[in-house]
Amino acid sequence: MNRQASGSLRYLDLQGEPSVLYLNDNSAPLVGYSFGAQVDVEGEVVFNTGMVGYPEALTDPSYRGQILVLTYPLIGNYGVPDESEKDSNGLPKHFESSHIHIAGLIVSSYSWEHSHWNAQKSLSKWLEENHIPAIYGIDTRELTKKLREHGSLLGVIHANPVAIVPDIPKEKFIDPNKRNLVKEVSTEKVLIYGKGNSPSIIAYDCGMKYNIIRYLVEHHNVELAVVPYNYDLEKNPDNIPWEGLFLSNGPGDPTMCPETIHSIQYALQLEPPRPIFGICLGNQLLALAAGAKTYKLKYGNRGMNQPAIDLRNGRCYITPQNHGFAVDASSLPENWKPLFLNANDLTNEGIVHTSKPFFSVQFHPEASGGPFDTAFLFEKFVGHVRKEPQPLVLHDGLDYERKTYKKVLLVGSGGLSIGQAGEFDYSGSQCIKALKEEGIEVILINPNIATVQTSQDAEDAFRAADRVYFLPIKADVVMDVIYKEHPDGIIVSMGGQTALNVGVELWRSGKLQEAGVEVLGSPIPVIEATEDREIFSEKLKEIGETIALSYPATTIEGAVEAAKKIGYPLLIRAAYALGGLGSGFAANEEELKVMAAKAFATSSQILLDQDLRGWKELEYEVVRDTSDNCITVCNMENFDPLGIHTGDSIVVAPSQTLTNREYFMLRRTAIKVVRHLGIIGECNIQYALHPESERYCIIEVNARLSRSSALASKATGYPLAYVATKLCLGKNLVSIRNSVTKTTTACFEPSLDYCVLKMPRWDLKKFSRVSNRLGSSMLSVGEVMAIGRTFEEVIQKACRMVNPSLDGLEGEDSNLVDASEDLESQLKTPTDTRLFAVQAALEKDWTVDRVHDLTKIDRWFLSKLKNIAMMRSAVKEAGSLEALVRENGASRFKTLKQAGFSDRQIARYLELPSGLDGETRVRERRKSLGVIPVVKQIDTLAAEFPAQTNYLYVTYSGDTDDVTTAEHVSNLVPAYRFSLVEKERFDSPSEFKRRARAYSVATKNETLQEAKDRGVIVLGCGAYCIGSSVEFDWCAVSCIRQLRRDKFRSIIINYNPETVSTDYDESDRLYFEELSLERVLDIYEREGPSGIVVSVGGQIPNNLADPLAQCGVHILGTDSKDIERAEDRKQFSDMCDTLGIQQPPWSALTSKDEAIEFAQKVEFPVLVRPSFVLSGAAMRVAADESQLRNFLDIAAEVGNDKPVVVSKFILNAKEIEFDAVANKGVILNYAIGEHLENAGVHSGDATVILPAQKLYVGTIRQVKRAASAIAKALRITGPFNIQFMAKGNGVQVIECNLRASRTFPFVSKTLNNNFISLATRAMCGLDAKPFKISLLDIDFVCVKAPIFSFTRLRGADPTLGVEMASTGEVACFGEDVHEAFLQSMLSTTFRLPNKNKTILLSIASDRFRREFEESAVILSKLGYILYGTPGTAKFYEDSSAIPIEVVSKPVSEADDGPGTALHVIKSGKIDLVINVSEGSTRREEVTSGYIIRRTVVDFGVSLVTDLKCAILLAECFERGMGDGRFTPYHIGEFYKIPTVGWSKD
Repeated sequence: MNRQASGSLRYLDLQGEPSVLYLNDNSAPLVGYSFGAQVDVEGEVVFNTGMVGYPEALTDPSYRGQILVLTYPLIGNYGVPDESEKDSNGLPKHFESSHIHIAGLIVSSYSWEHSHWNAQKSLSKWLEENHIPAIYGIDTRELTKKLREHGSLLGVIHANPVAIVPDIPKEKFIDPNKRNLVKEVSTEKVLIYGKGNSPSIIAYDCGMKYNIIRYLVEHHNVELAVVPYNYDLEKNPDNIPWEGLFLSNGPGDPTMCPETIHSIQYALQLEPPRPIFGICLGNQLLALAAGAKTYKLKYGNRGMNQPAIDLRNGRCYITPQNHGFAVDASSLPENWKPLFLNANDLTNEGIVHTSKPFFSVQFHPEASGGPFDTAFLFEKFVGHVRKEPQPLVLHDGLDYERKTYKKVLLVGSGGLSIGQAGEFDYSGSQCIKALKEEGIEVILINPNIATVQTSQDAEDAFRAADRVYFLPIKADVVMDVIYKEHPDGIIVSMGGQTALNVGVELWRSGKLQEAGVEVLGSPIPVIEATEDREIFSEKLKEIGETIALSYPATTIEGAVEAAKKIGYPLLIRAAYALGGLGSGFAANEEELKVMAAKAFATSSQILLDQDLRGWKELEYEVVRDTSDNCITVCNMENFDPLGIHTGDSIVVAPSQTLTNREYFMLRRTAIKVVRHLGIIGECNIQYALHPESERYCIIEVNARLSRSSALASKATGYPLAYVATKLCLGKNLVSIRNSVTKTTTACFEPSLDYCVLKMPRWDLKKFSRVSNRLGSSMLSVGEVMAIGRTFEEVIQKACRMVNPSLDGLEGEDSNLVDASEDLESQLKTPTDTRLFAVQAALEKDWTVDRVHDLTKIDRWFLSKLKNIAMMRSAVKEAGSLEALVRENGASRFKTLKQAGFSDRQIARYLELPSGLDGETRVRERRKSLGVIPVVKQIDTLAAEFPAQTNYLYVTYSGDTDDVTTAEHVSNLVPAYRFSLVEKERFDSPSEFKRRARAYSVATKNETLQEAKDRGVIVLGCGAYCIGSSVEFDWCAVSCIRQLRRDKFRSIIINYNPETVSTDYDESDRLYFEELSLERVLDIYEREGPSGIVVSVGGQIPNNLADPLAQCGVHILGTDSKDIERAEDRKQFSDMCDTLGIQQPPWSALTSKDEAIEFAQKVEFPVLVRPSFVLSGAAMRVAADESQLRNFLDIAAEVGNDKPVVVSKFILNAKEIEFDAVANKGVILNYAIGEHLENAGVHSGDATVILPAQKLYVGTIRQVKRAASAIAKALRITGPFNIQFMAKGNGVQVIECNLRASRTFPFVSKTLNNNFISLATRAMCGLDAKPFKISLLDIDFVCVKAPIFSFTRLRGADPTLGVEMASTGEVACFGEDVHEAFLQSMLSTTFRLPNKNKTILLSIASDRFRREFEESAVILSKLGYILYGTPGTAKFYEDSSAIPIEVVSKPVSEADDGPGTALHVIKSGKIDLVINVSEGSTRREEVTSGYIIRRTVVDFGVSLVTDLKCAILLAECFERGMGDGRFTPYHIGEFYKIPTVGWSKD
């Protein structure tokens, strides 16, 4: 062992002795550490791209004499099974031969801890017992690339050498192919298997894998005589009866088997002919016997994902392979033809005789490891032997009858909500691109104005929809568009459950068929089979598969009966629901009835499922075309066991704890199910796998693009939505190119040489009374994806991505573990913070077993978390930076970085100064030791083929970059605003260049062309959360596209898999990486750009502006110090006072008492506002002293050390939104929108009207003057947003954001000019000409409305306040505000009160009741039946004599008897509830208003909580819009509405 240090520090020293791999290409030796036997070996170095199956690969005789490089970096996870366990033939059950055949093993990372129910020992122990050396710590990706370019190399492993020398004598390199390897692995005597079976087959053992014997004997019941490779068939000395001949796989050069070839030649001449079938080496031997030639491949095909095309019918199969030689197809003699062709490199994959039953294949139909897709070849061979007529295999001809489409309607997903987020913008954008490539006119219906797919910039016409309808996604609206546009086809699989449900509804009604519109992709009956539990279960039974015990119910009584058959606890789910909406676990009949009632509010059918909590949850993404080619693109494993919705679970790709057998068992089932169902395009299948056996059941199939599809696309580099669209049009997988390599086919299964981890992002703390307990109903609002080459690295990266205030995965230090609650109970209950409680337990030295027993999280994952805990302890024990690096400094630093520790984390453990100073000291020391990260590519094929992609990630698990460092980096000069270190270090340029750069640097740009060549880094938005969503992705994409139009090299950094900005087609380089200071500096140093844009990705990049600038980074646009002046509430308020700009009275907090004194002076209510936060985080309105004290504590916690300001809260003011672009302090363009709701509702939750309809000219003038003064004072260059409030004639400023705001896509699309494009030109120093926009002359209105996800957030109060609660937004256009408003309301899933025409009114105060009085009269006159709570009913009866039925207010949630408000709501009598509460103050107590609102949401009834919205709604009804029907207009038609007195041209 190499761990020599004492105490905890030993955990930073690598296990194993140093070991070296020498190659015969004169390159430097590769140094790693041993985890096998301490012996020296030589051999041919080859690579295998399989992600599972190392026990099978190591015992494959075809690897004889070879040093095997496994490209997948995490090896040893599931240990090694029992060698003594035998199958029915007496062969080792889990292996391919009786011992290991490789000469040595090379991997990137070895798992010292393994976890699997079937494991008997570790891989390390097994290798030691078999005297096989193994090395970890090698950059296997770089080694694979070398083998790919150079061809197979000879290598020598020196285990634990006395000294590492630069090279060794050439004679040490010995080519194993010069030996007769077949002789070494072949049996020496005849062996009979399946004695007494029929027919009799002779198998030549040239290194035959045991699974071939199992297939022939167990599956096909033959008597198999296994003979030595040199057995003379003509003489047949053992008198073996035989009716067919099998030729096995084996190692080495086939020409070294003349005896075998001679026997085959004898068999070929027999009449009548006896069937012959060869595999791998057998294919080459049959070719040589027939008279053809073979040759050595450059590096061979070894792996599990080689696509082989059946030349008889054009079908493509995924095949496992292991060979270094191939048949020269051009040398085949007469009557012999190629049978299969490699779709990637076009090498021969099989041959066949044109008239006799002789055929062979280059791949392994028996797999093990690998897929079984071609196992039917055994059936064909045995069928020949049995003289059974073989079916004729012909091309299906579909390619020739492929229908062409001229116009396609794409149905989007609408506004973002929990369970249906930005992933559908990505899939829709990919779909549009694919359709446009085929010359198809694209019509899009999607009211989500913040999306990239709804953009129509003229320069992007090649990837934009031709017409965009911002309309509600409802069946009748979609039909109106169809009647207007007359499309040939409709795609409903790219818009989530919303689009799918509309498609199903229209199909069932027969309207699509009547209109002659074809549903592209999976037919609707197929979709129904996956959505309807009964049909799905029956379909699976037809192919011998099962779902978990499950019954549907349409009534509560039916649910109770079904529950008796299943038993408690059980899972309740609503059918046709998104993200597990309306689902949960019921422990007894009482809970079942309550949950069933709520679930029936969202669906007519509910499903009751067996409780499988604790089982492993796995998922496969499957793609199938019309020719029945079927592949699995990605498999994923949930970190959490079953019981947590997959959207709320940490997910790892590929799976980490599955053996080859389990992996391909589930894969085979996935393909079988998808084929049986008849799915076309992409889908995903979810499994529950028993943790202690191979028992599994199918949870569900989603016959559409899903959240997992976007994740799988980004995780693998395989663009699922793009490919699925092409397949919808009738194309086949073989004809579509791999968009990463550009040369290979899309009919392949990606090989990953990295690990991907998805972690959800929750915002539950924004809502009081919402439980943070996770279950079957999804609660997360976004997700991140981390890429790396160790599990520790990706999970620590992901923690920082989800929450930038975290330094990594920590328990105690995270401040997320409740110290007042028992740790054991925190582990038992899945919550949004359980991961940190698990880490806290491991930091307290709890055993992995103890944590596993409480959480049921697989021990392998927990052992990796334990490693992190031990390393943390080691660094803390070191105590100082000097002590940490005193011994093995570089190695220890690299170990920490490979495990994902950040510089900031290490600095804190070593008690260095907080903030930038401590982090910089660690960074400087680390770089001085030469420990710097490398950049690796995502290339879909584990470096087997050259990748033409700039899809990148940064890791410390490697030695060499995959991409070249920017050429101009050598020109960089240090440019610090102030230096953090001793100045003399940078006195001489040569000294500066010699040292590893400890800091980032800025650049001197002599010319614009140089700036363009250097390029610009754009920081993306990070995880979606409440307040930062798809609108910031639109901003980032708009910025990148403008940079590319202006010929700037564009580089994006982002880690959100749901985004369009992380599509590698969008930028010149995509770094799927952290938005942390450390990582941005790493990339900045490597790329040497002309600057960084921080203002288009929301708050996370904006907060980096100052620390980046302090490190010498050139921030494009507004200066970082001016950004700070706007973000710091105190500095901004001071500046406004200096400028004479009105603002509410304010005070910077220095103590609670001072704040209370201030509040009493200006009178309550007051507003508490922290600085540098997003979406009003911790912003509260305090109505009294006790609330103020409480809110100050919350704000101080959220704001860290940033100022908290208390200001007077102005009641009944109008809020105004000012979005603009400025250049050097001068405003270029602006837009003024008004909030429908009064000030006090967060701007992200407000209904915004553009252009403003009810602002005085004087008000607008004041807004423009104040905005101009602020822009000038802050010297703004780029996008900015200011919020004002107006009361009477006075205008006051609320806040200023020196970045793009969430309303930028809204104003850009309404005004038909992209504000971000203009801002990008300004920030890059280009000529930025203002757009010609006259707000007064726009003769249409756009209304933006928020989307809430209160149905999912059980317990949340569905009311509006100063802290943002909405998860998405929609916007619709109209000729007037009423038309636009009502359509936008309908787009938010709001339902009109037309079923019973009943409305319940509950309005808090007489002032509000008086304001609504006219509207109440209107509603009554229009025939709506009004109900009211006592105070409201009495007011309107007294004042207007309106007939109104009184219902009592609830005193508790159980108060739902006849005559109560809850009774009429729960019984379905009420269509709409208008409930207006006291105001914006957030109270914790449960009020009757809260109970009413919560019940309304839980039972799926429409709710309006804002008075202004309710009044406008009544006006819409008065204008005859109550039926919700409108003539559909696309956005282009609004742009063309003629104006008077003004022209754009």
